[in-house]
Amino acid sequence: MKEVPEQDLLIERVAALDLGKAALEACVRVPHESKAGRRMQEVRSYATTTADLLAMADWFRCWGVTRVVMESTSDYWKGVYFLLEAEGFECWLVNARDVKNVPGRPKTDKLDAVWLAKVAERGMCRPSLVHPEPIRQLRDLTRYRRALVQDRAREMQRVEKLLEDAQIKIGTVLSDIHGQSGRAMMEALIAGERDVCVMAQMAKGRARNKIHELEEALRGFFTGHHAMILRMMLDNIDRMAAQLAELNLKIETAVAPFAHQIGQLVEIPGLDQIAARELIGEIGVDMTRFPSPAHLASWAKFCPQVHESAGRKKNKSRGKGNPWLAGALGRIVFGFSRSDSFLGARYRRLAKRRGPQKAIIAAGNSLLTVVYHLLSDPNARFHDLGSDYYSTRIDKDRQARNLARHLQAITGQQITIQDGQVILHSS
Repeated sequence: MKEVPEQDLLIERVAALDLGKAALEACVRVPHESKAGRRMQEVRSYATTTADLLAMADWFRCWGVTRVVMESTSDYWKGVYFLLEAEGFECWLVNARDVKNVPGRPKTDKLDAVWLAKVAERGMCRPSLVHPEPIRQLRDLTRYRRALVQDRAREMQRVEKLLEDAQIKIGTVLSDIHGQSGRAMMEALIAGERDVCVMAQMAKGRARNKIHELEEALRGFFTGHHAMILRMMLDNIDRMAAQLAELNLKIETAVAPFAHQIGQLVEIPGLDQIAARELIGEIGVDMTRFPSPAHLASWAKFCPQVHESAGRKKNKSRGKGNPWLAGALGRIVFGFSRSDSFLGARYRRLAKRRGPQKAIIAAGNSLLTVVYHLLSDPNARFHDLGSDYYSTRIDKDRQARNLARHLQAITGQQITIQDGQVILHSS
């Protein structure tokens, strides 16, 4: 046995919150005023309005609370956390899974607050990642931008379905019905134009080579009913396009302090400015929150989980993780999957053996490792190992011996390799 360093895990003055939408239960535990080694506690109920939360903060100050712990309950924790953080308290957000109550005990909101305080004062929980305010603001902007892009894409799909309902087949002729040619034709349909020759002549660029096909595609039964709905859909698309333009300007302002980190990340193949902004908005720039790249990949749920029992290892679901980060990583992996780079080669060789889904997770894991090292060192620069990284490290003689052994097992003939030549020995 060897002596190991230990530290006092007892937090002397701690508060714990059991949160709800309209109200919360707050438990404060502090040392006893006269009895050494004993604790005092008090539980109070507060509404989640700003005035009540400020009153709760004053109560915490009266008892000298140094740490406030709360569970990550839906989005209810955000307002409480941010207010107490602004009031100068050290706030910990903990995963509810890590502080479950002991089975067999009564479960009420007050008892949950007491239990959380007891767990927190003994150091038996760890804080979840909560980004500083600049990162949180950037994350709100990038997430809303992606939501708008998805909403606009859905509205565009509705337009195409509406045209199909009216037997307007321009989607089979034009690659993009929302380009200049398609938009001009749809505006003409809404205005009441029904002459297919006139509308086909609105084609621009290479679409003019398909005048005859467009005339046939525009022969339908587009009515005033379709025109009314199409007008609303196109107005929605224009509105969202204007909002996206405004959001892009806001994001550029919010990401300005992280221009150096953006410059580091965009050197990775398949990772553009938009993806770099989304990554920083989700994982931040302070990599000290993660002890190693493996911890970052585990937090993002981009690593396999192996559980061993009775000597047998079983694969287990990775969990959901952060869907916004997973979406960004998936698009980046798709971007470099066909590139002539190390990450592209890694994806392709894994997809060939294990399938595309597992290859995305493995390539995303490698990508997060690269991102971790880049953001950890301001002077680091991405250096691509090349698409031939794996092939140049294959022992060709060993591979030849393995193939010869497999061929020998199939044919039954003795096979030897001498001076690079394969020699078959008849039995």
